[in-house]
Amino acid sequence: MSGKSPASGSGGINLGIAKRAAGHRVNNNASFRCKLFIKFLVEVLFENHYNKKQGKQMTDLRTIMEQYVDIDLQQIIISGAKTKEGPSKIRIRPVLLRGILKYQCTKTVGAKELHDNHDKKEIMAIICEAMESRFKQLQLQHGQASVSVLVSKKGKMTIKRRAGEGVIDEKRDLSHNRRKQYILAPDRKVGFLIDLGVMSQEGKIIQSRYDKFRQINRFLEFIEDILWKLPKDREVSIVDFGCGKSYLTFAMYHYLRELRGYDVRILGLDLKKDVIEHCNALSKKYGYEKLHFHQGDIADCDFISQVDMVVSLHACDTATDYALDKAVGWGAAVILSVPCCQHELNGQIENETLRPVLSYGILKERMAALLTDGLRAQMLECAGYETQILEFVDMEHTPKNLLIRAVKTEGKKGDSKELKECMEFFHVTPLLDTLLNKRETGEDEEKFN
Repeated sequence: MSGKSPASGSGGINLGIAKRAAGHRVNNNASFRCKLFIKFLVEVLFENHYNKKQGKQMTDLRTIMEQYVDIDLQQIIISGAKTKEGPSKIRIRPVLLRGILKYQCTKTVGAKELHDNHDKKEIMAIICEAMESRFKQLQLQHGQASVSVLVSKKGKMTIKRRAGEGVIDEKRDLSHNRRKQYILAPDRKVGFLIDLGVMSQEGKIIQSRYDKFRQINRFLEFIEDILWKLPKDREVSIVDFGCGKSYLTFAMYHYLRELRGYDVRILGLDLKKDVIEHCNALSKKYGYEKLHFHQGDIADCDFISQVDMVVSLHACDTATDYALDKAVGWGAAVILSVPCCQHELNGQIENETLRPVLSYGILKERMAALLTDGLRAQMLECAGYETQILEFVDMEHTPKNLLIRAVKTEGKKGDSKELKECMEFFHVTPLLDTLLNKRETGEDEEKFN
């Protein structure tokens, strides 16, 4: 029988290796825990820095809201929801309930509007919570100033205040159950609405034309949301492609120039000679010196060097793409477009996975239309615009009621790589992508025929 101990010989060697291996595991575990701790520490420091930054931003917001949330507040509009869940828009206005000042909060959820009333402390909490986590834009109108608040994708909050722009109306209605407030009042006589068949000679909205009246006001609400992007210290230039009978063109001019005091010049373009002659006659009749109509298309605008806002409503198929490209080339601060007849991608869209669905013509047509507008919006993002796709009640009562609203931003562009991957996934090459690429590379602009 051997006198070796269990720790000696081959058994002893194996035990030694096992001990050293265990030591390495201990060291490795210590190193791993150290790395985890450093990562945790960095995350905590970053979170603290972010929270401090967010805290300062919210303190600044509360301070300015405290100053202007009072009886002279005209309205607050909170928009640009970050998610599809919950309200898409919040509107706040002061109301008097049995002589006590309250603030009515109207939340738009889908097609419904939900109303409730709050005191100042409660409404301040609603405003701050909304801007901290749910919305990207706030517009405040007050008797002494206007305030705009924008929140970037990274959470940076920009607050701008313009003093002396508001007007205190001593006769405004602060009652709780007041009627719906339209930008163009239904009982105020407006000449062009009479000549366009929306209003009677007595200044009342014709009952059968009330839908048209509501649609005009809905469009003006879209403009109201972006007023902060239009300069007030110089002439504002607007081009309306495919203006047609010009219900909205006249409404824009009336609203911006006569109701809001902007020095605005608007040019309406259309191919129909009789329509242009009629619109120019109406413009002259009402003394709208800076509202003109021109027979022609998008290619006939080379004489214009600067445009602040481009409007394109119901430009058929690729005509919308030429209008959007022209707007980007001008560096327009605002683009409002309601596309129509999106046929181009219907002939291109192809995807093996979706082939069973795309085999149904009507589904393929609708998917191609939605894809077209989604890609257009993303292309505008890549061109430096913050873009929204909003529901718009169509002027001709058709299902095509999406409005693309794009606002020029500084130093911010969308993800062109993701956009390219999306186009490759569906095997499409949209015209707007070709036009914008040509513009970016300096090639001659393709003309619209």
